[in-house]
Amino acid sequence: MSFRTLSRIVLVEDDDAFREALTERLRLSGFDVSAFASAEAALKALNDGFEGVVVTDLRMPGLDGRALVERLTAMDPDLPVVMMTGHGDIAEAVDAMKRGAYDFLAKPFAPERLIESLRRALDKRSLVLDNRRLAALSVEGEWSIPLSGESRSVEALRAAIQRLADARVDVLIEGETGAGKEAVARAIHNAGRRRLKPFVAVSCAALPETGLESLLMGHAAGAFPGALHRREGQIEQSHQGTLFLDEIDLAPRAAQLLLLRVLEEREVLPLGAMEPHALDLRILAAAKDDPIEAVARGDLREDLYYRLNVVRLRTPPLRERRDDIPLLFARFLGRAADRLGRDIPPINNAIRRRLLEHDWPGNLRELANYASEIAVGLSATDTGAPSETGLARQVQAYEAELIREALVLHHGDIRRVTATLRIPRKTLYDKMARHGIVPAAHRTPASG
Repeated sequence: MSFRTLSRIVLVEDDDAFREALTERLRLSGFDVSAFASAEAALKALNDGFEGVVVTDLRMPGLDGRALVERLTAMDPDLPVVMMTGHGDIAEAVDAMKRGAYDFLAKPFAPERLIESLRRALDKRSLVLDNRRLAALSVEGEWSIPLSGESRSVEALRAAIQRLADARVDVLIEGETGAGKEAVARAIHNAGRRRLKPFVAVSCAALPETGLESLLMGHAAGAFPGALHRREGQIEQSHQGTLFLDEIDLAPRAAQLLLLRVLEEREVLPLGAMEPHALDLRILAAAKDDPIEAVARGDLREDLYYRLNVVRLRTPPLRERRDDIPLLFARFLGRAADRLGRDIPPINNAIRRRLLEHDWPGNLRELANYASEIAVGLSATDTGAPSETGLARQVQAYEAELIREALVLHHGDIRRVTATLRIPRKTLYDKMARHGIVPAAHRTPASG
């Protein structure tokens, strides 16, 4: 990641002559200016990642400057907007600053005054964007591991996450235990504009029967004996961010009814409060078991299920993404070794066979635990000489060796090789191409 100096300016001014003159003056001062005659046209060129500052007139036909500030603040509260106004409209400009504008200048003004304001605003914008990128990188290191790999299923999952990142819909995440449902939820949060706001994970299975409403909804000061201060509940803490309801099917029935009301109303009424608090909520939920079966058993309210089931996203189990196991293991092992302050241990035959032959019913959680065992020196029963090559290369080399062994054993019979290695035919061919293995070299006239 590199830090950049910003220079982009979007200028919104309906007076053609003044717009052209100001554009020329700003360009001579080194700014990259895009000029628009209306706020509506400018909005089409702006987004929450805009690497610059907006300068707008206050009085304009159609969408005026104050309305533009409100629209831009809703899109990105950290986007600086400089307001230009006549002397008679200073009170309105001050009001616009209260609504989110960065600065205002009364016409006529010296160009140097505007240039100074723009440079300060660009410095601020640059810092905001740099911090956003740093924040995204820091969370990616921890939560991107379950989404690593090149298998079709995980590539499709990553594409779906990008499409859902800023979609204003609730998402029900499905998948087996340990498949990475929380990682998917965090990836959706981190990929969208809500990434700078809290990601609040609620373990529904651990919700208590008593004190439930205070925990989720919060309480006002004096709501009950000992409530000396106002307390935000877990739901309100996720305002403008993401609320992740993990194992929603294991939530107490009282909690499910409470969550249903929140989903429908998008507001909370803390204990002891006189008025509800409206919230900007993005809700992601995951079920421990098949949600339809949970409804049939009576564990999950049917109305809550249908309210959450706007979009369903399936997290594939590890057995459906066997191609990714070497890379996933390498990253889990590297993280475990780093956490323990140890060197990454070499991979031996026992480890490689377990990686490629085990079904991993516990999915990513089981694989991560196994990597931790190897990192501390457990489970490595077949020791060998340490290798100076990197872990990923060692795993790839063992994978190639195992494929060659299977080809020799079955005289190049691809059907039997795929059955032995428990991988699809296409996957086998892809791996052989990657390792430069020619199946015909091992084939006999009787093999298929």
